[in-house]
Amino acid sequence: MLIRIVRMTFQPEKVANFLDIFNQSKDKIRARAGCHRLELLRDLDQPNVYMTYSYWDDVQALNDYRDSELFKTTWAKTKILFSDKPVAYSVERLEELL
Repeated sequence: MLIRIVRMTFQPEKVANFLDIFNQSKDKIRARAGCHRLELLRDLDQPNVYMTYSYWDDVQALNDYRDSELFKTTWAKTKILFSDKPVAYSVERLEELL
């Protein structure tokens, strides 16, 4: 399982635009083959900083999404709202304690 974390810093006045874009695309992203979970998080200290956590079968499933028209159009609308470069990580869970 691959976990993709993307940290995005938005222009404060553009946050509502981002939330509209996310709400329009979240079900389509979640329905992609290989996507098992999608979360949106907001930084408690910086309300214009959001993170997405998405859980994928593997690198190929993530790359298939990243090569899709859905990603290309969603990302094109999103990236113009940034006030700083996004930071992305692909990680794997080694251990979980519940």
